[in-house]
Amino acid sequence: MRVFVAGHRGMVGGAIVRKLAERGVETVVRTHAELDLADQGAVAAFFAQERPDAVILAAAKVGGIHANNTYPADFIYQNLMIECNVIHQAFANGVQRLLQLGSSCIYPREAPQPMREDALLTGTLEPTNEPYAIAKIAGIKLCESYNRQHGVDYRSVMPTNLYGPGDNFHPENSHVIPALMRRFHEAKVAGDPVVTIWGSGTPRREFLHVDDMADASLFVFDLPKDVYQANTKPMLSHVNVGCGEDVSILELARIVAGVVGYEGDIATDPTKPDGAPRKLMDVARLAGMGWTARIDLAAGLQETYRWFLDHQADFRAV
Repeated sequence: MRVFVAGHRGMVGGAIVRKLAERGVETVVRTHAELDLADQGAVAAFFAQERPDAVILAAAKVGGIHANNTYPADFIYQNLMIECNVIHQAFANGVQRLLQLGSSCIYPREAPQPMREDALLTGTLEPTNEPYAIAKIAGIKLCESYNRQHGVDYRSVMPTNLYGPGDNFHPENSHVIPALMRRFHEAKVAGDPVVTIWGSGTPRREFLHVDDMADASLFVFDLPKDVYQANTKPMLSHVNVGCGEDVSILELARIVAGVVGYEGDIATDPTKPDGAPRKLMDVARLAGMGWTARIDLAAGLQETYRWFLDHQADFRAV
């Protein structure tokens, strides 16, 4: 079986490629320079030439609160185009199996916690990342619609907040863990007495190591069709992936500071946006099918910081 992994240079896509390689599975990959997934003609030509047997769609334009607030048009346009092009061309070229990765931001801002899969489309989305969330919801509905009309087997997994080796440590456009890790590291080196974090520090978030996410993705990808369908519904087919535990942003900052070795004070800036008050995934559906997370937060952060130290020269110019 030849599997096209879209987004293989991203954190999750890279982890999935590594796990497939361990299995001896042949993967087909392209860099953005080689294949722009937002280009309909280029994607059509790629599928016609390569004819992969299966597809894992891990490519997306992603970022934290600052990036989502600053570039909303980029986030909705690029993600919609990527999903439409890859999913349709997979179908048009005979691909029967596809897995697309989404995001926990698909759920309403005030969704009951922990968030169950059936909370989808039951309320207003978080304004700071609504365009991205709309695109990710569209990806779920694309898969479900092709399944219903054409009988293919296209599945969706919705990860909680991810972190780990290969993360983006950009000072403005990264997610919370790499952003905090870089700031605390630089503050430690500079001897800064205080680090101020965005927001009040009270929102709670769940974090999953990228290797656990890759493992869960392939677990869902490999499920027999009858097992997957027995645990989902045709128009509610996505599966949450998380660890089932959350921490406040201020608690997280203290943990990251400890991992980095920063000993100064941590202040909050309530004038900056908090985002949703809490985002914890209900992972009962996935647990019922036989998968649970294995890497705890402290161990995962230690590994991530070691990776950052080994690659920090790559980020100095950013």
